[in-house]
Amino acid sequence: MSMTFGLHAIQQEASIDEFRRLWRWADGAGFDWISTCDHFEESPPRDRTGDCFEAVATMTAIACETRHVRVGCYVFCVNYRNPGLLAKSLTTIDHISGGRMECGIGAGWHESEYRGFGIPFERIGVREDQLEEYAQCLRMLFDQPVSTFKGGHYALDDARCNPKPVQKHVRIWIGGLGEKRTLPAAAKYADGWNGPYLGPEDFIRKSRLLDELCARNGRDPSTLARTANVAFYMGADATAAATNRKLVEQWGAVAAGRTGFLVGTPQEAIDQVAKYRDAGVARLSIGVRAPFDWDALHAYAEHVLPAFGAAPPV
Repeated sequence: MSMTFGLHAIQQEASIDEFRRLWRWADGAGFDWISTCDHFEESPPRDRTGDCFEAVATMTAIACETRHVRVGCYVFCVNYRNPGLLAKSLTTIDHISGGRMECGIGAGWHESEYRGFGIPFERIGVREDQLEEYAQCLRMLFDQPVSTFKGGHYALDDARCNPKPVQKHVRIWIGGLGEKRTLPAAAKYADGWNGPYLGPEDFIRKSRLLDELCARNGRDPSTLARTANVAFYMGADATAAATNRKLVEQWGAVAAGRTGFLVGTPQEAIDQVAKYRDAGVARLSIGVRAPFDWDALHAYAEHVLPAFGAAPPV
C-alpha cells in the first residue's frame, strides 16, 4: 500500500515569517499536505499565555504561500463558527488555492478555550450531535444550489453558497478517537477519518471498527480514507535523537495517554513509518511545534520520505 506524507504545522509559539518559511519548504520537500489546527490558545494546554494564530486566516496564508500541497485543518471545532460561515470561508480558500482545500471537522475538547471566549462547553453527547449536523450542513452547502436543513443545533433556510468550490467534490474529514459517536459519524457522513497521535496498533483497532461501522451503513469501507497524525520528535542523527527532550517539555503529562510519537534516528523513524503504512494509513502527517528542529526536518525529508516513494526535496 502506498502512503503520502503531510505536515501538521501547529501555528503556535512562532512568528508568521517562521511559518512562511516552514510552509514554503514543505511545499517542495515531498509533502502533499499542510494542515493547521483550530485553537485560540496553546495546545496541549499550559498556562494559556502562548501565542496562537487563528485557523481560517492561517489556512488562507498557506494557500497563498504554496503551489502544490493540499491545504487543510485537523480539525475545525464545530462550536467556533456557524457552518455556513465555515463553508463560505473554505470555498474562498479553495478558489485562492486553485482547488487544493480540504475540510476537517471535530467535536472540540479544549474546555478552557471555550470558557475563555464565552463559548458554551456542552457535554460530549451534545457536541457529537452538533458534529453530525454540522457535517450534513457542510455537505449540502458545498454541493447543492440551495440548502435547507433543520436540526436541533443548526439550520439552513434556502442558503446559497456561491460560488461553489473549484473542486467537484470537497472531501470532509472527521477527526477524533471516540468509538461511541465520533467514529460512527465518520463512517456515516465523512469522506475520511483522521486519527490523532495514535500508535499503529491503536490505529488498526480503530480502523477495524470503522470497517464494521461502514458495513452497518451499507458503505464500502474502502471509500472512507484513513489518515494519522504523529508528534514529530525525531533527531537528525543518533546524538540528536538521544538528547531530544522536547517531547516531555511540550506535552507534559498528556504524553502518557498518547502512543503516536515519531522518535529516534531517521532509520528508526523509517521502521516506525513502515508500521503505519502496513496499518493502512493513507497519509501520515508529522505534527511540528516551534521551535522547529530544522536539521531533523531536513533529515526526515531527505531520508524517510524517499524510503516510501515520496519525491525527494527540490
